[in-house]
Amino acid sequence: MAVRDILLLGNPKLYRVCRPVKRNERGRLARLVPDLHDTLMDFRRRYRAGRAIAAPQIGVPWRLIYLNIREPVVFVNPVLNRMSKERIEVWDDCMCFPDLLVRVERHQRCRIRYLDMNWAEREMWLEGDLSELLQHECDHLDGVLAVSRAVDGKSFALRT
Repeated sequence: MAVRDILLLGNPKLYRVCRPVKRNERGRLARLVPDLHDTLMDFRRRYRAGRAIAAPQIGVPWRLIYLNIREPVVFVNPVLNRMSKERIEVWDDCMCFPDLLVRVERHQRCRIRYLDMNWAEREMWLEGDLSELLQHECDHLDGVLAVSRAVDGKSFALRT
């Protein structure tokens, strides 16, 4: 268990498409999740923000997301689908550029299918903030950062 360095905007590793976690890697997965937790909690303490972290943000090219809002949830090999036609516009933030906000458009609702730590198939219907958050994290798994989804060239602001 350790706080890992978060890769910052511009690091080429953030733009890689991540590979699925394999079933025989569950031991390594079990060792990585506490690091994701510790890194998220450290970021939250320092910046008073942070609800989830994707493995590529700490340089691990796996399709893995750790969420901790009310309780921890681990999403292994998540897939988003059933995206609503209704969209929402939000000021997005990211641990990879903690002092920058980016205005993006996301789907209001969607479904996420994933494996849990026991390799059981799960699904969750998402709406509003949670939908936006997990779309952001799944983008990390595909090497896409919020800055690439800016609504326009004026959709950036420094956090004050």
